[in-house]
Amino acid sequence: MGRKKLTFVDIFSGIGGFHQALYRLNCECVCASEIDKACIDVYKQNFPATKIIGDIKKNLDLLPPFDILCGGFPCQPFSKAGKQQGFKDETRGNLFYVLMDIIKNHTECNFVILENVKNLADNDQNWSLIQKELKQLKFYVTDLPIILSPHQIGVPQIRERVYILGIKKSIRDKSKLPNGSIHLEDLEGVIQSHELCKDGDARKILESNVDNKYKISNKELSALKMWVEFKKGTHYEKIGVPIWVEYFGYKMSDESFKKFVDHKGQTISKMPKWKQRFVQQNRDFYKRHKKFIDAWIRKYDVLKLPLLYQKLEWNCGDEKDLKETIIQFRQSGIRIKRMNYFPALVAINNTPIIYDYEIKCFRRITPREAANLQSFNSDFDFTNDPMVYKQLGNAVNVEIIYRLAKKLFSFAKRSY
Repeated sequence: MGRKKLTFVDIFSGIGGFHQALYRLNCECVCASEIDKACIDVYKQNFPATKIIGDIKKNLDLLPPFDILCGGFPCQPFSKAGKQQGFKDETRGNLFYVLMDIIKNHTECNFVILENVKNLADNDQNWSLIQKELKQLKFYVTDLPIILSPHQIGVPQIRERVYILGIKKSIRDKSKLPNGSIHLEDLEGVIQSHELCKDGDARKILESNVDNKYKISNKELSALKMWVEFKKGTHYEKIGVPIWVEYFGYKMSDESFKKFVDHKGQTISKMPKWKQRFVQQNRDFYKRHKKFIDAWIRKYDVLKLPLLYQKLEWNCGDEKDLKETIIQFRQSGIRIKRMNYFPALVAINNTPIIYDYEIKCFRRITPREAANLQSFNSDFDFTNDPMVYKQLGNAVNVEIIYRLAKKLFSFAKRSY
């Protein structure tokens, strides 16, 4: 007699990260739910046989029976980029309760696999509420948040996320979960210590024969050359805070600098203490290198450039060759970091930039390379470039979900 094929529903499915992971474990998706049309198009393109029902709140009665509930429920209520209203967010925070309603109405559900931003677990009340709700539905859950990042499994991306695992009490193997709870030590083997990424590992996700369309603009290249000249001219001095040209106090005396008003209309005395410290360190740095910086500002007319070009975060240690770094043009400025791992892919487009030795230029990583950072299958088919980065920024890492699901299934009485 063969093993039973587990079935799952893919709620808040995005473009199908959970689907890929569970398919590798011989599970069958019986239904997916997503409201974003662009994501639905990509999902259908890759999983044409799967039924997609749209807004789960309006279509709860369309869900067929299933064994596994999985989903990355919307993270905005918990994200540091949002208002952090958590479960008080009346539009998105309550979607967690929609998942709980699904489980209440589907008593055949034996496993739960959920994902969210790390900030969810920073609030003890949030975590306690999640545990309480699942325990009331007769699930054993992890006693502490499971926080994992792809760089811990050899994928060069720092992206900490919290994972919530649950197994129905009635099917758990008491010899493997004797205390009726999933402890972090029970997850031994999910990650291996030797997998942690090291310097240079970021290049292993890069592709060959990349199209020139990913090359950065001449304006961006000029900005990078400008800042390389700045670093050389100031002897690569480290000041421990981001460089903000606006707060140098160009040509100002110390007395006039005290009355300085920034682009937000804010005086230094009205700024938060941490920002006052940043501003003062920038001012002191400027005074130490005034002769060079004054000439540099005049040469590039720096104060007339967009604000993001006037800010620099040089986080690459002693590395002085930009070709061996990862670069981002962000609203907070230009960030340059070591070539050990990529920053987290996010839903907004801060696409990382690397130097491609093959085509001899600085370029953004391609959608396929971004997909590599999320462990997406090599044959996964995307639709259009501009949306891909956002969609992958909202996706789960396939390999992490695969490993956690495999471990979770091993806690059951029968083998799957």
